[in-house]
Amino acid sequence: MVPRRTLLALGLTLALIHPAVAADARLEVVASFSILGDMVREIGGDRVDVTTLVGSDGDAHVYEPTPADARKVAAAEVVILNGLDFEGWLPRLVEASGYAGTLVVASTGVAPRTLVEDGHAGTDPHAWQDLSNGQLYVRNIASALADADPAGATAYRERGEAYAERLAALDAWVRAEIGRVAPAQRRVITSHDAFGYFGAAYGVAFLAPVGLSTEAEASAADVAALVRQMKADDVRAVFVENMTDPRLIEQIAREAGGSVGGVLYADALSGADGPAPAYVRMFEHNVPALVAAMSGRSS
Repeated sequence: MVPRRTLLALGLTLALIHPAVAADARLEVVASFSILGDMVREIGGDRVDVTTLVGSDGDAHVYEPTPADARKVAAAEVVILNGLDFEGWLPRLVEASGYAGTLVVASTGVAPRTLVEDGHAGTDPHAWQDLSNGQLYVRNIASALADADPAGATAYRERGEAYAERLAALDAWVRAEIGRVAPAQRRVITSHDAFGYFGAAYGVAFLAPVGLSTEAEASAADVAALVRQMKADDVRAVFVENMTDPRLIEQIAREAGGSVGGVLYADALSGADGPAPAYVRMFEHNVPALVAAMSGRSS
């Protein structure tokens, strides 16, 4: 018979070698970009350890993974991505890392929008800009975490439902705020076509010199046409996005005789000290800025 003291020592050794068996071990989750990372933290609480690949103010369209990213993915138990062709670099990263765990597409169930650019139809990946889609994301993530960590399933689902209810209330607030602006004034210029879902959900027309991805470049003809449209339609709201170069939008505003009204958060959250460090806070920042600019007021 093995002495009890030896068994205790062996158990301690195994716990050190395999920390996942420890009672206080956290589920290791990798999220592709900052908005998903925030959602996972809200749902997972202290049961998850979240690593975000494309961090605050980062541009996931043009991101180039590093060897350190491959190591993070290899060590994960769950990897969560947006899908809808947003993270074109992620399949290669997953393959290079050797990861064989769970891949969760947060946008599952979303009705995708399409946009025709240069005669080609493309899928709009920015579905999180509609808060009803945000609620789908949350429920998908909560379900995936529950599957990966059955001991915490009830907690994940309860936190997920509470978070989804907050997003539903936020959605109602957004509709009420946008409703204060006359429909004819609901026109906005932004850096790229990141707000199509927002526009369709809340009744705002967004125009941009660049298409669905920041990898594209605006032609001189596109810029000239946009300036003419701004002048003809008296577009008052012109914004840069936090993860894009502001110079093109600044040029367009000057040529149209206007000015840039501020920064919108589209594909990435701000840092912890910024105005939009969380998904909810992103809307709480963007919506008042949009309403003020569309109404011809300073925010």
